[in-house]
Amino acid sequence: MGGAIAALIAIPYGLALARMMGLPPELGLLTSVATAPITALLGRNPVLIGGTASATVPFIAHATAHGGIGEAAKVCLAASVFMMVFSLLRLGRHIQRVPQAVVTGFSCGIGAMMFLSQLAAMLGVHAAVNRTSNNMLAQSWIVLSQIGQAHWEPIAISAVLIGAALAAQKWLPRWPAPLVGLLAAAGISAVLPIPVRAVGAISLRLPPFAGFSWKPEDMFAVLPAALGLAFVSSINILLTSRVVEHFRGRHKHLKRADADVELGAYGIANLFAATFAAPLSVGIPARSLASVRCGGSTRMSNFLHGVMIVAMIALGGGVIAKIPLVALAGVTAYIGICLLEWSTWKRLPRMRRADAAAFLLTALAVVTVNAVLAVAIGCLCYLPSFLANRLRRTAPESLGQPAAV
Repeated sequence: MGGAIAALIAIPYGLALARMMGLPPELGLLTSVATAPITALLGRNPVLIGGTASATVPFIAHATAHGGIGEAAKVCLAASVFMMVFSLLRLGRHIQRVPQAVVTGFSCGIGAMMFLSQLAAMLGVHAAVNRTSNNMLAQSWIVLSQIGQAHWEPIAISAVLIGAALAAQKWLPRWPAPLVGLLAAAGISAVLPIPVRAVGAISLRLPPFAGFSWKPEDMFAVLPAALGLAFVSSINILLTSRVVEHFRGRHKHLKRADADVELGAYGIANLFAATFAAPLSVGIPARSLASVRCGGSTRMSNFLHGVMIVAMIALGGGVIAKIPLVALAGVTAYIGICLLEWSTWKRLPRMRRADAAAFLLTALAVVTVNAVLAVAIGCLCYLPSFLANRLRRTAPESLGQPAAV
């Protein structure tokens, strides 16, 4: 069930993000299908599910606009190699040093971003927003400014879905809440004559290998973009992994070496996908947490998520084609609501000032700047206390006294 609901979320997301990057829509799905078996086999977090993500859109869209699919393939291939280099240099383990308040703030910000990103679809509003921008609050303001043009049909479907999922989460905890909500929304749209856009037909044809040639000037054009893409993707993968572990209620972190291995696994998987010019696979909170909500607890949920995408397109393409897009937007919004760290908001007045500031600033920066800067901003909240501790430790030594242990 975890693999099935993750696949349902992956299909419209992959198609939409690939279009946004200027790539053939099927490549957004190929990312999940090609990388899921590898990350499930080699990865260390069993419930971390990867796929095409919005964080990679600016890098790949810029490459596609300047050099077509071949340029995008070169950037993704080089970024995959950089990720494997990060793994060999053991850089991933340093993410484990990120304070827990920053991780929960990151989770909350991702949840808010997931909910806000679906506002236009759930309201039925066609607003001219820049999807490559990281400022989700600005995009949401543009959407809400057009609320007078909202339609009741998508609002009703998304409200039924979120309400049914929340009710299942409370009264039927063993049931897959996102799937319950999806079935309720699909039932409403089937019974009532509600005109809404559906997912539509999807091609199962395997794309050809990407064709390109390396040139000397690529050292200055491709490699900087690939390094940035690899850095953003690595941060996304490892922080999403920690968020998923936190969401599962496991307070014992993965081993430090596991973070390095995770980066290597995604580097190898993305190297294979990039030969088709498919976008990089990074950790996807919506799919991972939807899988966990449905009971997914082993790496089989990740593997089956890729298998289910192929099976759904091959065997149930006609059924999937009729699923309302707004219903899948509602699933994403529901997962975003679950990620909003409600317990942390209740404890906020009792938290240390540094922890509270780190939580709030990280969450705000995720929806206004980007995920990497958000983590940096959250960590900076601990800089004054870190410097104060260092001064207290060095002061006795400077006076010729032994430092306190």
